[in-house]
Amino acid sequence: MTDNDSENYVALLGTKGGPAIRPGSSMPTSNLCVLNGCQVVVDCGLGVTKGLVDQGMQLKDLSLIFITHLHSDHYLELGPLLHTAWTAGLKTSVDVYGPAGLNTYWDSFLVSMKADIDLRIEDEGRPDLRDLLRIHVIDAGTVFERDGLSVAALRTRHPPLLDCFALSFRTPSAHVVFSGDTAPLTALENFARGADLLVHEAMLESALPALLKRIGNGSDKLMNHWLVSHSFAHDAAKTATQAEVKQLALSHLIPSDDPDYGEQHWKDAVADFWDGPLFVGRDGIRISLPAKSADAAI
Repeated sequence: MTDNDSENYVALLGTKGGPAIRPGSSMPTSNLCVLNGCQVVVDCGLGVTKGLVDQGMQLKDLSLIFITHLHSDHYLELGPLLHTAWTAGLKTSVDVYGPAGLNTYWDSFLVSMKADIDLRIEDEGRPDLRDLLRIHVIDAGTVFERDGLSVAALRTRHPPLLDCFALSFRTPSAHVVFSGDTAPLTALENFARGADLLVHEAMLESALPALLKRIGNGSDKLMNHWLVSHSFAHDAAKTATQAEVKQLALSHLIPSDDPDYGEQHWKDAVADFWDGPLFVGRDGIRISLPAKSADAAI
């Protein structure tokens, strides 16, 4: 629970697209969604643990995590987050929802840390970390309902992966949608209809050639991946407008660390298609959700 259980907000903990970090760059994708006092972690890219602590979260209170898909910039730090929470006092179960394959990642992480986990159980009297995690495989549709929170998943277009999902978090008083990684997707318009906040991935088209050159070890295959698997900022703006959402946040930014492109470039990219409240993602930004009564909820 949060200090103010009535406060609904989303904190963008990591806002860059892709797994690489460089001097001066932001961190890969992770988010904290707080609805009616329930703290939900959405994606666990590199840096998620520090990002949560910087938001004032006690890691021992970790209980609910969603992973949109199995690209490393969305789940690389899942294991270290859970292990660190355990060393910070976690003794209750954590439910992790995500695509098939997460159990293989988790089992392998436990093998890699077996000596440390066994030692801390014996030497420090801690509960067995291996008993605390419950993994739930998701598919399209409603994937979670508890304590007034409902979570639905929509399969997105992010080849070559098939199990990649947008996520909708809804309570009687709030509605937040994360696009996940996706090419422009008409179905997302209805999925996000009327949401208080849409967090949508975004690319700047003019910046991609310089980014490919800066990465240095990719080929035209990487450029093709961007073009068929992701959305430009103006695509995100069109989706937000068609879905009639209240606020739009651009995240999973490609690129996020090019000094030749700043916040104004992102604003210019959406200006012809979106005229509502806009947040250009930066690590640590907290976005409040508009207050409304339960009677007004959809």
